[in-house]
Order: sequence, then structure tokens, then C-alpha cells
Amino acid sequence: MKCAHCDDKMCREGKDCAGITDDICYEGNELKSMKTSAAIEAQYYMQKTRLEEIILYAQKMAYKKLGLAFCVGMEKEAEIIEKILEKHFEVYSVCCKVSAINKEEYGLEKLHPESFDPTCNPIGQAMMLEKKGTELNIIIGLCIGHDILFTQHSAAPVTTFIVKDRVLAHNPAGAIYSGYYLKKVFGITD
Repeated sequence: MKCAHCDDKMCREGKDCAGITDDICYEGNELKSMKTSAAIEAQYYMQKTRLEEIILYAQKMAYKKLGLAFCVGMEKEAEIIEKILEKHFEVYSVCCKVSAINKEEYGLEKLHPESFDPTCNPIGQAMMLEKKGTELNIIIGLCIGHDILFTQHSAAPVTTFIVKDRVLAHNPAGAIYSGYYLKKVFGITD
């Protein structure tokens, strides 16, 4: 598959160019999720922010408990998001440094070699939110790799609200919207 290079995109017209349509069946919670997503898109296209869409999605899915897995460097953002979500849901938040595991315990490279440097604990974050019975977990700025581990170990479905990108003010798509950056860093001139 090289869909990114396809100029036709006949899938928009109903063509099953991959030949997998007959092998896929959405049912149960997956069908409910698909219906909810389609309803939000159809009813609020270009009207709601991602945060508003998360609220709508969680409400339509009848979720009562939401979890926030956040980076300690985004504690202010997590606090604001938690306050907003608490108007509609029971919300639990867990910081990436939960349980303060020393990086030396796993032989991890340290950012600050001269002092105690705790590792992030994405599996611990997932465990803590599972104990609270969250029904949807939201990532707020977890590091690359840690977000993957958190998603793999989360008992509840996961969505991302903020993707960490310290260079581009947490807007990772900015790297592909800047012609200068594309050329200078990635060598792409098209």
C-alpha cells in the first residue's frame, strides 16, 4: 500500500482497492464508536475543537470515567483539561513520573546524570487508570515511546489530545507545513 502517493483516491467513490471490505465487520462497541464518530463529523464538521469532540464522543459513548495520562511538563495543561472534563465526567489523572522509578534501575540514559532522574512510567500510568475503572484514556504530551507503551497497556481505549513536540510548541504537524524546514531538515523540496 502506498495510499499517500495515490492521486486517484477512488476509495472516496467506493472502490475497495485493497480487497479487504468483505473481511471487516464492525459490531458491538466498535460499531457504536464508528456511529459516534460519524455523527460528530456530520453534525459538527469545522465547528468543534478537538477537546469539544472528545467530550461529545465520551458522552455519546456513555462513558462516565475518563483518565488523563500526562507528562509532568504539562501539568498546567492537564489541570485545565481536568477542570473542563470534570464538568461532565468523573476524571482521574496520573503523571508520567508516577512511582518515581530511578532510570539507573533499568540502565536508561539520564537527562541529568549528576542527580536522581526518575524515568517516566507509562505502564504504571495505565495500571493506575485501570484501577480507577476509566472507560476512555486521554494522552497529554507523553514522550514518544512512552505514549506507545501507555496505549499498549491501557485497559480502556486511548485518544491523544496533545502530542509532545518541544521544538514546535507541541504542534508536530508544523514540521511538514514549513517549506524551509522540509528542505533544511528532511531534504524535501516538493
